[in-house]
Amino acid sequence: RNFLSHSNQTKSNIRPSYPCGIAHLTFQPNLTGVPPSLLQDNGEDAHRIAPSPVVHVRGLCESVVEGDLVEALEKFGNICYVMMMPFKRQALVEFEAMESADQCVTCGVNEAVYIAGQQAFFNYSTSKRITRPTNADDPSSGNKVLLLSIQNPLYPITTDVLYTVCNPIGNVLRIVIFKRNGIQAMVEYPFWSQKAKSALNGADIYAGCCTLKIEYARPTRLNVLRNDNDSWDYTKPFLVRRERGKGRQRQAILGEHPSSYSDNGYGSHCPLLPLPSNNRYKRSSPHDAQEVVAYPLPQTSSYMGHASSSSVAMVSGLHPAKMNCTRIFNLFCLYGNIEKVKFMKSVPGTALVEMGDEYAVDRAITHLNSIKVFSKRLNVCVSKQHAVIPSQVFELEDGSSSYKDFAMTRNNRFSSVGQASKNIIQPPAAVLHFYNVPPCITEDELQRLCTEHDVPGFIKFKVFDAKPSSKTISGLFEFDNKTHAVEVLTVLNHHQIRIPSKYCVLL
Repeated sequence: RNFLSHSNQTKSNIRPSYPCGIAHLTFQPNLTGVPPSLLQDNGEDAHRIAPSPVVHVRGLCESVVEGDLVEALEKFGNICYVMMMPFKRQALVEFEAMESADQCVTCGVNEAVYIAGQQAFFNYSTSKRITRPTNADDPSSGNKVLLLSIQNPLYPITTDVLYTVCNPIGNVLRIVIFKRNGIQAMVEYPFWSQKAKSALNGADIYAGCCTLKIEYARPTRLNVLRNDNDSWDYTKPFLVRRERGKGRQRQAILGEHPSSYSDNGYGSHCPLLPLPSNNRYKRSSPHDAQEVVAYPLPQTSSYMGHASSSSVAMVSGLHPAKMNCTRIFNLFCLYGNIEKVKFMKSVPGTALVEMGDEYAVDRAITHLNSIKVFSKRLNVCVSKQHAVIPSQVFELEDGSSSYKDFAMTRNNRFSSVGQASKNIIQPPAAVLHFYNVPPCITEDELQRLCTEHDVPGFIKFKVFDAKPSSKTISGLFEFDNKTHAVEVLTVLNHHQIRIPSKYCVLL
């Protein structure tokens, strides 16, 4: 089969995993990796936008946190607010005075300004103020609760994980984790939480993933009813309700994560979350956190079985005529194994997707919630159901069944440690990576394939060099935008490309 998907796989790890027949697709970052707007670094370009007290910072290194920006830029004037955009390696910095923003932009043009050891580039933002919760930037408001959005959560996020990450900055009182639009949490401190926000905003919990984007929350106090993986009140230990009978084993926090991204089924032990060296972000006690917090990863048993999580996702906003069980599988299989898909008769345009585990659901929510497919915006959230039951089966508008079992399909990509280790989780992008395609197929034939299935055609096409003996080829498609790529992947992923006496499938 041939596969399409969004990924950052390179030529070295593109592999025809199956006999020629099914083409596979996966998402791929754009071919250049840098938008044209980010290539304008000269002084003339920097001043084309009208002056603003908000400065757009780009060219940041991956490990930069909010505190690094404040430390490097506060010499230009008082900073009101910082918004991190870690996956873009960019940030917005709002100064109190326009003069401070002018000095920052002008200085960035005339000389190199380094943030966390790497040169950064500056321009005025089109915004005049950074949007944030009410009174969030007012120290007198006593805002003690942080809202954490965990981006690209490849590994489990629990109260144990967040306590170990957040407590070195200051005593954590309460944590609540919720999974509506992705993985989010609120963390309450006893005092105003500016220090924790500066030290952690933009940091990765694990290397290259689980990135923290932090804002101030609206609530001023968290209400916790029980202590478990999704909520914890550290001032009330009597709320503990552990079913495993082993108590709260703090030494297992962030121990081996239940991942299949290495040969033995576990991830590597590595130092993560470097904290800024400035003394502002350290506790006063000499016995408290070190400069670099390096933790082991949690045992699988630490996570399984809590009632508030589910391996079933609920997907609404589906196009009634263009979406079916197979097309949902084509899109969701990039983020975990798919067991069953069922459309709900009582709620048109809504389906339940049972995945291999709750972490696959978390990944699907993070990457697929709010994307557009066939001009309709998907809403992906955790379902209250813990399994998909094949009841009330009916016929969809395209004539296919409203229920389908995918448990035994070979197109699931996380069925073994070897398979899972080759999957690089990637958000939807305008570039698709295809593989397992017959070498005899031409670019015109692939364009015609898009036309025949009423999906957008690609604007650029690249085939990777293959060995003369190879029975398949792989390469990249680039589309006008991300939405076009998503629609092509939804329709043509695992499509069988028929050739004389053989067939191939596209992912």
